[in-house]
Amino acid sequence: MQRQVAVIGGGVVGLASAVRLARDGHRVTVFDHDDSRQAPSWNNAGHIAIEQVEPLASPASVRSAWRRRFAAGGALDLPPAMARDWLVFLPRYLAASRPSRFRHGSAALGSLLATAMPAWRRLAASLDTPGLLREDGHLVAWCDARAAQAGAAAWRRAQTGAVTVADAGAEDRARIAAVCAVPIAGAVRFTGSGQIADLATLVDALEAALESAGGRIVRATANVAVRDGRATIVGHDADLVLVAAGIGSAPLLAAAGEPAPLIAERGYHIRAAADHWPADCPPIVFEERSMIVTRYADRVQASGFVEFGNAAAPPDPRKWQRLEAQVRALGLAMAPPFSRWMGARPTLPDYLPAIGRSKRVANLVYAFGHQHLGLTLAATTGEIVAALIADRPAPFDCAPFSLERFGARR
Repeated sequence: MQRQVAVIGGGVVGLASAVRLARDGHRVTVFDHDDSRQAPSWNNAGHIAIEQVEPLASPASVRSAWRRRFAAGGALDLPPAMARDWLVFLPRYLAASRPSRFRHGSAALGSLLATAMPAWRRLAASLDTPGLLREDGHLVAWCDARAAQAGAAAWRRAQTGAVTVADAGAEDRARIAAVCAVPIAGAVRFTGSGQIADLATLVDALEAALESAGGRIVRATANVAVRDGRATIVGHDADLVLVAAGIGSAPLLAAAGEPAPLIAERGYHIRAAADHWPADCPPIVFEERSMIVTRYADRVQASGFVEFGNAAAPPDPRKWQRLEAQVRALGLAMAPPFSRWMGARPTLPDYLPAIGRSKRVANLVYAFGHQHLGLTLAATTGEIVAALIADRPAPFDCAPFSLERFGARR
């Protein structure tokens, strides 16, 4: 049945879903006010991280939090100025990090991630953009021998799904040496993960595919209202509403009584010209510095930090300064001038996304809260959303991703 579907959010999850729905024959309108493309979807590390089966709501993350804090040189920050935001989030996160909840979350996330790369192959092939999806894995490197030994052992013990981990060979070590002046004490190669070759090319291709399938994009903010048990977009007609607005999803769902305890998990990056960064170099994670470096088209990007707070708060310049200092300390082949970006990943306390159909509002569907895995899970989320709207069975149990897990608001 052809329906008029309003998609709120033009990030990678929203667009991937909209393309699939339009190709299924629905009349799709995407509402997206981010015409400058500042969303995390178009500024992330580009990594198809199907190895991250274990949610970051875990006993190990809780145990290591103190040594990973920003004040001690780490990537984790709970800014006092934003305590009102993270003090509400923290108890839920700690509860989700208990061993039993962690095991449940790992099983659910593993099932979802197992579908991610096949879905990306299908989507990338349909976009007719050769080379967009690269499946040449990624590297993790350490400068300190003790850290290398411990880090490599930890990755070998971890659940990584379909991805395999092995010591980096001579060719991969040469790749790292070509872009890093500091000697590397150890490195491992991940096989089975991937990368989007260029995020700007991806968004152009998705928007073109949507329009080619008969969909349209409205550069405006959309507001949800619920009338007689059905969701509507204020000022627009819609048979179905899909909320895929990232960090902005919670207030949109409030009218439907759906709990969405999101927090802005803010990340930072710097970019520079890729004049001396080999085009065939896969993403490299410098794990001691919690930094991932990725080549995109003519730019190279260094990304990092997990800063819990408010999406609207001003950026912390110290994060960019530290990224630049790390680039200098490692002697990386990226030189100023640097462009700077900060954005808010939409994160739920258990580090599982919210994908499902509202139990309270019959024509409301949602897909958000993908935290670090928005790019990774975008293609498969689009397929799941299309199945939900067509009342087709999903490829696995979607119950762990329902907002019902957080309870209903009165």
